[in-house]
Amino acid sequence: MNPTPWPDAVADVVERAVTTEYASLTRAGTPVTVPTTPYLGERADTIDVSTGLTYPAKAERARTDPRVALLLADPVGAPGTPAVLVQGLATVRDSDLQANTDRYVRVSTAKLPDATKGQPKMVLRRMAWYYARIWVEVTPLHIWWWPSRELEAAPSEWHAPDGTSAPLSDPPPPGRRPGAWLSPPAAWEPLARSMAAQGALVDVTAVGANEFPVCLPAHATAVSSDGIHLRLGPGALALSDGPACLTMHLHDERFTGQENHSFVGTLTSLDTGLLFRVERVLPDWSLAGNKARVAVGFLAKGRILQRRLAAEAARRGQPVPKVRFPARASSSAAS
Repeated sequence: MNPTPWPDAVADVVERAVTTEYASLTRAGTPVTVPTTPYLGERADTIDVSTGLTYPAKAERARTDPRVALLLADPVGAPGTPAVLVQGLATVRDSDLQANTDRYVRVSTAKLPDATKGQPKMVLRRMAWYYARIWVEVTPLHIWWWPSRELEAAPSEWHAPDGTSAPLSDPPPPGRRPGAWLSPPAAWEPLARSMAAQGALVDVTAVGANEFPVCLPAHATAVSSDGIHLRLGPGALALSDGPACLTMHLHDERFTGQENHSFVGTLTSLDTGLLFRVERVLPDWSLAGNKARVAVGFLAKGRILQRRLAAEAARRGQPVPKVRFPARASSSAAS
């Protein structure tokens, strides 16, 4: 039985999806989109994503401007998956870091068991820099869905009842937000060419007429010094020229590694399609290569983030949360 207020097709995608493009807005109104993992909310009326306590930018943008979007359109490991676009209002939760962490350990282990398969719990328990979480609960207002990310025809639609609102976010913590912890790539063009050659999924986000982000699947038809040329399916919603974000991402079917890149720039309509002019590439959390290389890269990031953990917990007046596995945690993590 579908416990959500949304159509069965949408609820099924939320339950099965391992990635979503999560789009939030900067203070200047520019969309910033990053791939992350979606989870059905605990009351089954929200779609939730998380971000690390030690890198809270995704949550802080939503706390400042709650208008966000989610695109669930990743067929890797799930062929035939519909493409679902959600516009909604975000609620940021970081007033109980221990409860947040416990939830993330529980749901991420269940949804992505191969990500920690074979890793001793004693090692995982020392990774609070990763497992300590801020949750962003998205209350859907508008949903569109297509049979696939090709957007072959006009979408089906669902809209929340008039007057639907979302709870307020937890109050922002005092003090200065942490700055960037990774450096961006030096040049965007070689990166975009490499990702396109590998068949990366491409998604583009602009700001819709209702001033919410609109994120849609796209095909990168060419990469040139002018930018990235795009084609959308015939059933796509209209995208406005102006500030935009483009993501390219790759992962295997078991989600044991990932390569994600977000490009910020402007979108321009051409007779031949769309041109995304790149202004900058954002720092990314990519873990590509074989298992050993992924593990080394992950731990290297941990050494940086560990130094931020206590400060971010203290800003919220809370102790550093512990990584606790439920009694019947996945047997894929060795004792």
